[in-house]
Amino acid sequence: MALVTSGSGGAPVIAEVEMNGSPDPGSTTVRATVVQASTVFYDTPATLDKAERLIEEAAGYGSQLVVFPEAFIGGYPRGSTFGFGINVSIINPKDKGKEAFRRYHAAAIDVPEEPTGPEVTRLAAMAGKYKVFLVMGVIEREGYTLYCSVLFFDPLGHYLGKHRKLMPTALERIIWGFGDGSTIPVYDTPLGKIGALICWENKMPLLRTALYGKGIEIYCAPTADSRPVWQASMTHIALEGGCFVLSANQFCRRKDYPSPPEYEFAGLDEEPSPDTVVCPGGSVIISPTGQVLAGPNYEGEALITADLDLGEIVRAKFDFDVVGHYARPEVLSLVVNDQPQVPVSFTSAAEKTPAAKSDCIAKSY
Repeated sequence: MALVTSGSGGAPVIAEVEMNGSPDPGSTTVRATVVQASTVFYDTPATLDKAERLIEEAAGYGSQLVVFPEAFIGGYPRGSTFGFGINVSIINPKDKGKEAFRRYHAAAIDVPEEPTGPEVTRLAAMAGKYKVFLVMGVIEREGYTLYCSVLFFDPLGHYLGKHRKLMPTALERIIWGFGDGSTIPVYDTPLGKIGALICWENKMPLLRTALYGKGIEIYCAPTADSRPVWQASMTHIALEGGCFVLSANQFCRRKDYPSPPEYEFAGLDEEPSPDTVVCPGGSVIISPTGQVLAGPNYEGEALITADLDLGEIVRAKFDFDVVGHYARPEVLSLVVNDQPQVPVSFTSAAEKTPAAKSDCIAKSY
């Protein structure tokens, strides 16, 4: 393993590169990087600039796939309760909390399908410029509702689509909307079949099974969970799905967020010092056999890179294929509703054809 200090602006970023030796001659090898870095909170243009520096560095190490953490663009609102209080026992948030949401809403990005928004267009251009598949965690704004989403881009500079977090966790439900089954994609790419679930979605067995059913091979897990137990979940998913798991988390210090009183951390005995680590990362890459290929890293902002031998997927599924020979569909099965769920739909009356009008006239007599 090589540890190389690289200059991404500001504090040094560690590039942790795991060279896995020579893969089998007939297999495909993919070099992948998970980015462990902090958002520039409330400053989306600066965060996009930082993302480009990190993508450029990862591409410089030969990476073909770059995965960013949950909510990298727009920010994960760690420590904020948006005026509801720790136990959310009051009905209405305080005005200060509403203003915090306004600023958070302003930092989110629009993700229209056609034409794409300016931030999506820029991210697509980054993927094309550095010739990488890009998986980016964002806070998506649709009207006045926010969604925690992951966007996918190909090396030709095309926006492929998105996954919206199906089930926000705990207080996240106050500020983020719920995704539906229409955005659970798995993309068939030259690198393998790529998809993503976000943070505690990865603990939902049926949702994981939906991805397995789509044949996922490179399973991306952007997260905000830095607890050591998260590693057990990632290892289990790699073994269960017979897939590579790439989990990316932010490494944040208090100073990466606005200073008080503009931004306050709730639930702590005292305001943390600027250098206090509020999220230690833990980003990791795991093989289909449960082997940790790179990470977990708890030391600082990092580019964590490993070579993925896709032949490992076939070898892992020889004795356990969760939706193949190890499935029992006559006993257990899953039905996924992949239709968009909308609160308002409009049905226009179809214009009647002449024949239909004549038929109505005839019947009226």
